Amino acid sequence: MITAHQPVMVDEAITYLITIPDGIYVDGTLGTGGHSLEICKNLGPKGGLICIDVDRASIGLAEQRLSPYRDRTRIVRESYVDLDKVLQHAGIDKVNGILLDLGLSSYQLESSGRGFSFLKDEPLDMRMDQDKGITASELINTVSTGRLEEFLWTYAQETWARSIARAIEGERRKGPIRTTRQVARLVEKTIPLRHHPRKIHPATKTFQALRIAVNGELQNIADFLEKAPLLLVTGGRLAVISYHSLEDKLVKQAFRQQRGDTRYPRKLPTPPESGPFLMKALTKKGLRPSQAEVNANPRSRSAIMRVGERV
Repeated sequence: MITAHQPVMVDEAITYLITIPDGIYVDGTLGTGGHSLEICKNLGPKGGLICIDVDRASIGLAEQRLSPYRDRTRIVRESYVDLDKVLQHAGIDKVNGILLDLGLSSYQLESSGRGFSFLKDEPLDMRMDQDKGITASELINTVSTGRLEEFLWTYAQETWARSIARAIEGERRKGPIRTTRQVARLVEKTIPLRHHPRKIHPATKTFQALRIAVNGELQNIADFLEKAPLLLVTGGRLAVISYHSLEDKLVKQAFRQQRGDTRYPRKLPTPPESGPFLMKALTKKGLRPSQAEVNANPRSRSAIMRVGERV
């Protein structure tokens, strides 16, 4: 059974994103279509929405969900990083707004069978686009212990990175690590019980780091933020919903008018400088979901939305 995904901070996204109902907008992370559906409901008769995602299965579900709005939507299987190419192919110069939701969908966590969640025993894949790249299993079984430690620290600030990397090295000498349960149990045993976090599973950060490494997520964000302002009309807006500090720092830096902020974890992609691209932040401290939304959808609790405007 496929769980219906609840889009995060949808009211805030619509309020900030849609400045002209008859404009052209982009949902760069279509998923199963939650945000796109609400955007379509708020467009005028001449408005249009371009929906982008790399996940073939998610696109199939979104197409069904958006079927009442076929006349105003265009769905493209592509990465948001290549939005410039998508727009060029469609004969569109600039758009009025772009939305990115950088989180995983309920479908990906619960029904995709790709090992995004440690709550199920699944093959350790973790690729958003199953036609490209190496799986998490291939990565965890082949990269050096030093690289594993680097991934865990840089991409998740895992304080037990060295111990977990060494434990993985010891485990894979016995045989390949192929499933989520193997990784989750290994991390549980490696981190002393007294140091297990209270509110999250001890393997949460390890899974986050592996997913980011497999999909090149932070580099994708940095590359996109560098080109996105050039794809917006004057007054056009970019809204980004992120779920952990590394993503949010890249977004925040992109919306700053001052240059030279280097307060980032080591080995992260170089944050784009917003000055040359004339972006100003509309949400200086970022927006958080309401307590009512968190109560209704606990996965929204770590979300933060930042909105920038092309000036």
